[in-house]
Amino acid sequence: MEKKSKIIILILILLIVLGIATHLFLTPSTVENSGSKNITDMIGRHVEIPASLNKVVATSPPMTTVIYMIAPEKLSALNFEWTDSEKVYVPSQYRGLPNIGGWYGTQDGSYEEFIASEPDIVIESIDEGGDGDLSTVNERQSKFGKIPVVAVNDTTTVKKVDSSILFIGEIIGSADKAQKLVNFNDKYLNEVQDKSSKLSDNNTKTVYYAVGNDGLKTYPSNSTHGQLIDLVGGKNVANSINQGNTTSGFQVSMEQVISWNPDVIITTDPEFYAKVYNDSNWANINAVKNHEVYLSPQSPFKWFDRPVGANMIIGVPWTAKVIYPDQYSDIDMISVTKEFYSDFYHYDLSDDQAKQILLGSGLKEKNL
Repeated sequence: MEKKSKIIILILILLIVLGIATHLFLTPSTVENSGSKNITDMIGRHVEIPASLNKVVATSPPMTTVIYMIAPEKLSALNFEWTDSEKVYVPSQYRGLPNIGGWYGTQDGSYEEFIASEPDIVIESIDEGGDGDLSTVNERQSKFGKIPVVAVNDTTTVKKVDSSILFIGEIIGSADKAQKLVNFNDKYLNEVQDKSSKLSDNNTKTVYYAVGNDGLKTYPSNSTHGQLIDLVGGKNVANSINQGNTTSGFQVSMEQVISWNPDVIITTDPEFYAKVYNDSNWANINAVKNHEVYLSPQSPFKWFDRPVGANMIIGVPWTAKVIYPDQYSDIDMISVTKEFYSDFYHYDLSDDQAKQILLGSGLKEKNL
């Protein structure tokens, strides 16, 4: 009997040892290596990052915008300065985030300032399949030293942004909020793609994107800056312009805009919008005569452009209502705006605040 008891005890000890060994060998990498985990970024690099991230920065505004939308408490710096008007709907705890520049457009990033912000990781934007991305990321990594650099696919195209949002959400510990943002995006993408595919030539509206305080710069189709026009089925009047330059845009003449005579004008420039209805040069254009000029809402990020990125997700239903209000009468823009600001801009709007944002953009009250 005693011998049998010893055998049972030995078996129990063996099972306990095997259980511990199984735990050690099979536990995922996300909880091993003394508080770090190994990930594969979106360029295929294996990167070791802290298991828990408290401070994150990105090298460009589109990536920074995603972080702000899904985990603002983890964003330790910006690549830009919010203007006073943009700060209107920014919660007070985020208004003082420092601007450390970045590597996009102006190329004004400062490695010293990035490092001084003490991030746990740096997120670097890459062009999917683009040349030179690996060397750029490796250069960043060499400059940032022990701070891990994680490469994430470009987030400037609304139709392709989902995978990058989900990836960022997963690595920074905000997967649920990232999924919520993707669900919002997909809901309106699916609706506008379905309805735009059914538009006939007879009911397609022509649209001009007026850039700058004189409105005489624009972007053709297939440009990320005017992508929402294409997405909802508007006909960009600048389609005839050389399609080779979709990044910097084109200067056009007043005569050219008059000859295009667009049904709708969209702008992101408040100065242009404030004067267009009183400018005799624009007076005979259909969009002006019919009060069909619209200003992208500005705060805390523009809905239509600049930056191009996840901030344009709310611009999808707005642009649809701007160009084709009758086809999208089922969308309640006051409710949509309140939902988006609460969930992703971390600011609870009243009905009246949401209404004023929309009326200020030029939407007619009957079309809200």
